[in-house]
Amino acid sequence: MSARAMLLDALAPALQDLGVDLEDVEVVKAGRRHVVRVVVDRDGGVDLDLVATVSRCVSDLMETPELDAAVPGAYVLEVTSPGVDRPLTQPAHWRRATDRLVSVTTESGDEFVGRIESVPDEDTIILNVDGESRTLKRADVSHAIVQVEFNRDSSRAEEDPASADADADEATDDEAPDDEAPDDEAPDDEKGEM
Repeated sequence: MSARAMLLDALAPALQDLGVDLEDVEVVKAGRRHVVRVVVDRDGGVDLDLVATVSRCVSDLMETPELDAAVPGAYVLEVTSPGVDRPLTQPAHWRRATDRLVSVTTESGDEFVGRIESVPDEDTIILNVDGESRTLKRADVSHAIVQVEFNRDSSRAEEDPASADADADEATDDEAPDDEAPDDEAPDDEKGEM
């Protein structure tokens, strides 16, 4: 079994207990050590406190004999959330992107951009495309990705401050509030490094 598969099997249940979905694990050799990148997400997003909690949990699990053997020697642990370029493949991805603009390619080759109105069940997505509701089956979508919006309609932001905050976070990759850092700059833990 590969190191990635061992980590996915061991980490997913523990992170689920924290209310976090394990999206992916990547193990990359970097010189004499490894980089272990753990990608997590949850409804409502991932903040720095959650990243720290997940990082401690993963660090503790990585010290168990099973996972110590999967990633031998020194490693750098990175805990992050998915970037906006992650394809929407799971029902939770679509649900978390409600009210976001997405670019969609269907299995039949149609391409369009629409805003997710709702995700009534795991197989159905309702989009607003050019002012009209369009219902899609998830199985009919070959590729979909969230579009970054720099000039979001301010009336929408007033109706839903949480989505406005999420858009502001994405639109300013280089800037973050004093108490937060962008998800891709989450704190790192190191094993065997001083």
